[in-house]
Amino acid sequence: MNTKLEAVLEKHRATFHQVVAFDAVLDSFLLLDFTAANTELSESLVADTEKFSAYINNILTTNNCRFGIGGYMEIREIYKRSALFSFAVNNLPSQLTTDTSPSITVEPRSLHFGIDIWGNVGTKIFAPLGGMIHSFANNNNFGDYGATIVLQHQLDTQVFYTLYGHLSLKDIEHLRVGRFITRGECIGHFGTAFENGNWPPHLHFQIIEDMERKEGDYPGVCKVSEKEKYQRNCPDADLILNMMALIKK
Repeated sequence: MNTKLEAVLEKHRATFHQVVAFDAVLDSFLLLDFTAANTELSESLVADTEKFSAYINNILTTNNCRFGIGGYMEIREIYKRSALFSFAVNNLPSQLTTDTSPSITVEPRSLHFGIDIWGNVGTKIFAPLGGMIHSFANNNNFGDYGATIVLQHQLDTQVFYTLYGHLSLKDIEHLRVGRFITRGECIGHFGTAFENGNWPPHLHFQIIEDMERKEGDYPGVCKVSEKEKYQRNCPDADLILNMMALIKK
């Protein structure tokens, strides 16, 4: 899928500031697999944020990598830890949940449309290009983004947005919608589990063409049946990150 936005991002790819600081010569990144193929990810492990964090820290340390990375268009098992990604039957209208009702199957959200960068709490996050604050919010459901910032940008007349999820609450305390953000400005930090939606510390970074009138939030995980829509609206975030080529072999 080659959209106009993808073409613009590819054209300017070499100009983007690093979203997290790294040395392209010395640093390598570990590809983290959160699909069903990773048999180490038991339900009990991912349900316990402390154990989940320890698992990620251990695997990064063992592989001598500063960051874990990956997840674009990955069908993930880890979202089973939160009801946010599926509609339980007990949340449906009462007339649909009687003993005589037929069983109801609801497709969960499991297809991830950002790139996650896993690392230490407090890791600085930088704006890859100039723009302005479109919106921000504390999406504080269990398993949600927690503190979130959305920036609006324009390149070659093409308007688009970048979303930064799982930040520190202090990063959104004094923001103002419409404030200009310069390229390379520090806009946030990896938050703790308490403020980032109850996840191990990481950044969810996503490119979005159309925010669909949403503010401070946009789905980073969709139903598999919605793949075509979200793939068109949310191109590969590595077009800006330029990190996937440095994955440890």
